[in-house]
Amino acid sequence: MRVLIIGSLGGQLGEATSIAVKSGAKVAHVDGVATALKALRAGQGADLLMVDVSHDIKALDEALQNERIHIPIVACGVSATPTQAADSIRAGAREFIPLPPDAELIAAVLAAVSDDSRPMIARDPVMRKIVDLAEQVAPSNASILITGESGSGKEVIARHIHSKSKRAAKPFISINCAAIPDNLLESELFGHEKGAFTGAVARRVGKFEEASGGTLLLDEISEMDTRLQAKLLRALQEREIDRVGGTKPVKVDIRVLATSNRDLQKAVADGSFREDLFFRLNVINVQLPPLRERPGDIVALADHFCATYAAANGVPARPISDEARHVLLNRSWPGNVRELENSMHRAVLLATGDVIAAEDLRAPDGSVIGAAPTHTGHGADNAMSHHAAGAAQRAALGVVGQTVAQVEQDLILDTLDHCLGNRTHAANILGISIRTLRNKLKLYAGHGVEVPQPGDSRAAGAL
Repeated sequence: MRVLIIGSLGGQLGEATSIAVKSGAKVAHVDGVATALKALRAGQGADLLMVDVSHDIKALDEALQNERIHIPIVACGVSATPTQAADSIRAGAREFIPLPPDAELIAAVLAAVSDDSRPMIARDPVMRKIVDLAEQVAPSNASILITGESGSGKEVIARHIHSKSKRAAKPFISINCAAIPDNLLESELFGHEKGAFTGAVARRVGKFEEASGGTLLLDEISEMDTRLQAKLLRALQEREIDRVGGTKPVKVDIRVLATSNRDLQKAVADGSFREDLFFRLNVINVQLPPLRERPGDIVALADHFCATYAAANGVPARPISDEARHVLLNRSWPGNVRELENSMHRAVLLATGDVIAAEDLRAPDGSVIGAAPTHTGHGADNAMSHHAAGAAQRAALGVVGQTVAQVEQDLILDTLDHCLGNRTHAANILGISIRTLRNKLKLYAGHGVEVPQPGDSRAAGAL
C-alpha cells in the first residue's frame, strides 16, 4: 500500500508515518497540497493521502475531484477539537486520526483500503492445487482472470501471482472498477492531457502508466462500462493507451490481471460485458472456491488472524480452543475469508481467558457464533414457530398494497443503510451489479428521496 503524507514530518505526524511504515505501507512525503498534486499528476501513485489539518483539505479534495483523481483523504491533527475533526470530514476527508497517533487506529485505516499485508495461506488440498496453478502461470505475461465470491481472497492471490512473476520487482497497481464512478474511471486508468476537460489543469498519468513494467489488477472488472471496455480491449491488444484528450498513443509494458465475483459468461450473454474482452482477459482462469469448500484453510487462517490482531492491539496471543475450532469448522462463512477475519479480530478483543473460547466467537450483533437456539420443550418450539409465523404474516401484510417498485426501493435503501452507504457491499447483498444499484439510486435521488452516502446511515441521521 502506498501512502502520501502531506505536511511537516516533525513531531506527531512523523510518528504516525513510522507506524504506517511498520504496518507495511510504502510512504512518500510532500510539504504541501500543490506539491502533492504535482506528484500525483506525474504518476507518483498513492492509495491514501494523510494530510495535516493545517493544510487546505477542501482545496485538495476539490482539486482531486476536478482532475478526476480518485484517492481517499485521511486528516490528522494534534489535540484537535471535535469541531476541527468534523470540519475536516466536511472538507472531504474520509477519516480523522487524532495525534498523538494510535497504532491500532492507523492500522485499521490502512487495512480498510489495502490487502497488501495479507499472506497467501493455503493448507487445504483444493486450495493448494489452485496456488500451484497460479505459481505455474505466474512467470508468463498472459492475462489471468480470477473469479470467486466476494471475500474469498481474489486480490490476495493476484498479489501472490505478481510476487512469483518476472515483474515482481516492479509496481503492482490495483484499481477497483466497482468503487470508482464511470466518469472518473477512464481518467484513473488512462490518464489525461491538460485541457482535456474542465479542471484538467495539467497532464495526469493514469494507472496503466503507473504500472509500467509491472502488473495492473482490474478488480471487479465486470462493473466496467461497456464504452470503457472497448478502450481497455484496444490497450490489451496493442499494448498502448490513449490519454483522455490525447492526440497520440502511449506505449505501455504491463501484465493485466482481473477479478470478478460475477459469472462473466452470463454477463457476455446478457450483453453487459464484451465477449472479445472476456476472451482477451480469460487466457488463464483461476477460480477461487468459497471458504466453506476449503475447510483445511479455516483454522490456519484463524490462527494467522489471531496472531496478527493480538500484535496490532497489544494483547496476549491466545491459542484457539478445541471447542472454538469446532465452531469455526462447522460454520458456512457466507462472507468467506473477510468474515472469518472480522470474527477473529472480535474474538481477540473479547477473550479474557488463557484461550480463545467458543463463546468469544461472536457475530457483529454480539450473538455467539454457532450457539444453538434455546429450547425448553415442544411447547416452547411450538410457541417459537407460532411467533415466527406471526412475524412472517405481519411482514407480508406490511407490503400488501404497495407496488413492486415501492417494495424494491425500500429493500435497496434499507440494505444500503445497513451497509452504511457502501455501494459495493449493498450490491453484493442484493445480488445486483453496482451499475444497476447506482442507476436505481440516481432515480430515487431525482425523485427527492434521501439516499445514504458512504459512511452515512439514515437511521443514524434520524437520531
